[in-house]
Amino acid sequence: MLKKKSMTPYTILSAVILAALAVFFLFPLYWIVTGSVKEKSDIIIKSGEMVKWIPTRITWDNYQRLFKTGTELFGIQMPMAIRWLFNSVFISVVAMGLTCATSSLAGYVLAKKRFWGKGLIFGLFVCAMALPKQVILIPLMSEMSSLGLLKSVWGSMFAVIFPVVGWPFGVFLMKQFSENIPSSLLEAARIDGAGELRTFLEVAFPIIKPGFGALAIFTFINSWNEYPLQLVMLTQNEAKTISLGIASKLSEMSNDFGLIMAGAALAAVPIIIVFLCFQKYFTQGITMGAVKG
Repeated sequence: MLKKKSMTPYTILSAVILAALAVFFLFPLYWIVTGSVKEKSDIIIKSGEMVKWIPTRITWDNYQRLFKTGTELFGIQMPMAIRWLFNSVFISVVAMGLTCATSSLAGYVLAKKRFWGKGLIFGLFVCAMALPKQVILIPLMSEMSSLGLLKSVWGSMFAVIFPVVGWPFGVFLMKQFSENIPSSLLEAARIDGAGELRTFLEVAFPIIKPGFGALAIFTFINSWNEYPLQLVMLTQNEAKTISLGIASKLSEMSNDFGLIMAGAALAAVPIIIVFLCFQKYFTQGITMGAVKG
């Protein structure tokens, strides 16, 4: 028979604090979702009126206006907002895949290989982590322009992807995870005749998989929120991401907050899905599944 866990004051206090934090962090999402289905009179509160936490009447007018403008992608007619969302997902997914692949390989080499200048190269990556992104925006734009990427819709999207691939934090993170790979396992794989790529995929990768999953989340979110670089590179309307598209709905004299919150609610869906898919890698043990007896 299972023993019932006693409720201590510490347990009760912890539960109360965690519940308060959960409400605190979930409230902005609640406000965006409910605001996207509110009427204008519920969103804009006049002097002396109470804030309306719950919509008086649910309306889908904000989403209808968000999807009003149309465009074409691969011969398929779709709302411009869906095209913006596709651009955001495409940029983030491609950047995530390329960054995870290059960072895991670079981190593995810096952690487990011996060669001249390894310390200098790693030091440069660490220094690059402290470099503000705003400092390199103009050189990056000049470089991408000289490559001719800013002349087309797809080229400008890859002009946003390529600078993210060399993310110094990704290399630093995967190097720290790769330090935990036992050298004896790598030597045993080499004795058995495994090449470098097979050794990495079958021996090293299962050990650094939790770090790989964590890096996937970090890279996806970093690419999704890379607003300054997107603002500089993505000048064509069809190449805009959902964040740039929402920002284009802002005006100096008046703002359609219902339309903006509808776009923000749409933009939150991919981030939530990615986090739910990869959240287990935050708590997995580093060497889980590396050695099977």
